[in-house]
Amino acid sequence: MIGVSAFVLILGVGSAWLVSRYEFNGRKLFDWLLMLPAACPAYLVAYAYTDFFEYAGPIQKLLRNIFGWHNAQEYWFPEIRSLGGAIFVMSFVLYPYVYVLARTSFLKSSISFYEVAKLYNKNTFIYVGLPLARPAIIAGLALVCMEVISDFGTVEFFTVETLTLGIFNVWLGMNNLVAASQIAIVAFIFVIALLFIEIKSRARRKFSDNSQRQINPDKIKLTKFKSLLSVLFCWVPIFFGFILPVLLLLLHSLKTSYHQNWTKLSKVVLDTLLIAGIGAISIIIISSLTAIIAFYKGKFFLNKITDIASTGYAFPGTMLAIGILVFVGFVDKFYALSGNFFGYQNSGFLSGTILILILAYVVRFQAVGYGSIRSGITQIPRNLSDASYVMGKPFNETIRKVILPLIKTSIIAGGLLAFVDIMKELPMTLLLRPFNFETLATYTYQFAHDELIEQASLPALLIIFAGLLPVIFMNKYLREVKV
Repeated sequence: MIGVSAFVLILGVGSAWLVSRYEFNGRKLFDWLLMLPAACPAYLVAYAYTDFFEYAGPIQKLLRNIFGWHNAQEYWFPEIRSLGGAIFVMSFVLYPYVYVLARTSFLKSSISFYEVAKLYNKNTFIYVGLPLARPAIIAGLALVCMEVISDFGTVEFFTVETLTLGIFNVWLGMNNLVAASQIAIVAFIFVIALLFIEIKSRARRKFSDNSQRQINPDKIKLTKFKSLLSVLFCWVPIFFGFILPVLLLLLHSLKTSYHQNWTKLSKVVLDTLLIAGIGAISIIIISSLTAIIAFYKGKFFLNKITDIASTGYAFPGTMLAIGILVFVGFVDKFYALSGNFFGYQNSGFLSGTILILILAYVVRFQAVGYGSIRSGITQIPRNLSDASYVMGKPFNETIRKVILPLIKTSIIAGGLLAFVDIMKELPMTLLLRPFNFETLATYTYQFAHDELIEQASLPALLIIFAGLLPVIFMNKYLREVKV
């Protein structure tokens, strides 16, 4: 977490400051290109880079040919399957969390703050930009740390012993659910601490300008040399976080296309679309109901309950899988006992079915749909719903004719984000899926786990291309912020 946080701060905050405050060649292009790595799950980038940077990979082969080295003892090259390699991969994939929030904060900062800093001859980034963006940066950093804790595919492939991998190995490798639950409690403490830090960072602090003049500062024109440095700085995360891994996966997939099992892959794609579609629809229905009722009819207690119900995204998938499995076990046991009580045979109806996966996805990704819909509701003027009540319309009709049409875009965005997150989800699907059921994530993992990186490339590319959809939506939203 510490290593990834350090790199993410440099990449995310640095690039956000450059594109929001300075004018240089390609700035508008970098504005949205810097979000592309968000489409790449870290474990897929890890698969691509392992084959590229390892001893038998093209980079080390080229170095040996150029310098005449014959074996590993004659030179040093960083080991990609290591703690450092995991930090490298995760940093270039997760920095968009900080970049998006920091960039939005920089753009919304009033020009009056920067003018005061100039009057006192102070550095505008250190004395204005960074303090104003601190809540947004810490919020993004907390999300990054939660993703690091939740990551399974990267650390498993690089054999880095983390809490999430420990839960998985103890549960399946040692068949000890109790010990896995104890490790999950330790991870739970980490996540709660991160949530607490994120909330406290915003408490009782004012980061706004009350004056009437809320004007965005003009872009500063850079010299040719500084413009070149800015371009290089922005290209580095784009290249290592998106362009290079996608090119590597594309080359691998082209080499193995002739013996790809297209029948099996087609079935996996259909199963993925089915489970992701059902999961996204379930999330949107539940999120819409909870968000609308909590906002318009909810008191303090109901609002707190809905907020707590939307914290599942912060917890690792392996941890949630344990809780869901235990809960489903109780439900199935009760269902079986009720059948015996009434004199007929009952077996469990949740365990080993797609229903348990749908439940897991709802618990994990409820926050995605709820956050999107809640933000859309807060932008609806209260007088529109009040006007509906004055005209004698009941609450359910007001929801159907007034509120839902106004938050249609938020519903679509939330559903799309949930759909892609379900497609990328690996540990929960791996642990809870029914027999003979594969998604693109588990299908890719099976090949990569057997060191068949080339066969894993095509399904990995399909996941990445699906992940581009919410990135395009995100870019459209950010461009609505006046530059």
